[in-house]
Amino acid sequence: MRTNNRVARAGTNIENGCVWTRRMLLRTLPCALCYAAMNALGMGNVPAEDERVDLNTASLEQLMKLPGMTRVWAARIVKFRPYRRKDELVDRGVVTGEVYARIKDWVVAHRAKQ
Repeated sequence: MRTNNRVARAGTNIENGCVWTRRMLLRTLPCALCYAAMNALGMGNVPAEDERVDLNTASLEQLMKLPGMTRVWAARIVKFRPYRRKDELVDRGVVTGEVYARIKDWVVAHRAKQ
């Protein structure tokens, strides 16, 4: 029994279209989930330069408002002041690299006025 080539091709195109759509969804879904998670943690929107928290003068409550900050990490930041650069938090072992990655866009380290 002979099949119509047009019908066979149409079925293949529909099937290939579904496979293509499924592949595209599987490729873009992780990106969309990461974007949603970053926004939920407050990491998606970076504050302006003048709105960032100064590591040398911020209170414990101000540090607690940073994304993903805990009271223990905030207390360590206050305890080991002063800082010349914000990356000293990791260099001096005050916070872990993971914590620093969450807060680095939200903080600055201004030099103390003498």
